[in-house]
Amino acid sequence: MHQDLCTDEAFFEDDRNDQVVLDLYNEKANILDGDVDTEVDLASYAYQIWKNAITADPGLQKIIPELPPVVYSTRPHRPNEQNPEGVLLYLRTAEGNDALARIDKNGDSVTESQFEILKAAECLPDTPALPRQENHHELVKRGVELILEEEKSVGGQLGRPSSARFRTYERLKHYAQEIKGTLFESKELLKAIDDIYRCPLRQSAIDTLNRQLRSGISDQALAELVIALRDEDRLCITHEEEQTQEPKIICSMGLVDQGKG
Repeated sequence: MHQDLCTDEAFFEDDRNDQVVLDLYNEKANILDGDVDTEVDLASYAYQIWKNAITADPGLQKIIPELPPVVYSTRPHRPNEQNPEGVLLYLRTAEGNDALARIDKNGDSVTESQFEILKAAECLPDTPALPRQENHHELVKRGVELILEEEKSVGGQLGRPSSARFRTYERLKHYAQEIKGTLFESKELLKAIDDIYRCPLRQSAIDTLNRQLRSGISDQALAELVIALRDEDRLCITHEEEQTQEPKIICSMGLVDQGKG
């Protein structure tokens, strides 16, 4: 048996973005990197969910990429005090940061643990889809608000401390201080650090940096990589491009007491 989204999805709009839907399931999901509350490598965990799913049902390899943004579903749930009814939400912010949220039926955050939220989405292929809760979209809206509030307070515009942008900025900032006044001091590095602080990373840069950070790249090599990406205009989204960026709801799932479905 494999883990999967419930069937009977519905959506608000026709715009499609194949890669962003897949981000939750593959190693490119910066949302799942370096979560401090578990020893599990969440990127690998999510990727294994995806691999298990397409092994059990190869048809999902076509279905999942074709899901539109804002897709949602509702599944049966057995609530208790620590595990209430509500919604799960996957959002990409205007800053390019990915985040999961879990909101209870009263509009309060249940947990900020990305690992726990991902686990809460688990359901089997034969899990029945239930009608959405009347306040599903209101709860999703509340989840968006909480994520954006957290983005401002946790790491500021750099996003979560586990994000590629935050970790790269912090490492290079300290490295720049270490080499200040030496032959290795670099104006190009300072420009790149400033860009990372002011502008969101491109998705391709996030993918590359996440991969290199996981592999244990040295500070010097990281600096050289970032400078090269900047020189090739592959590091950050410019302010002109950023003006068109808005928070994007990728998907959401309602959790409803199965006795009410």
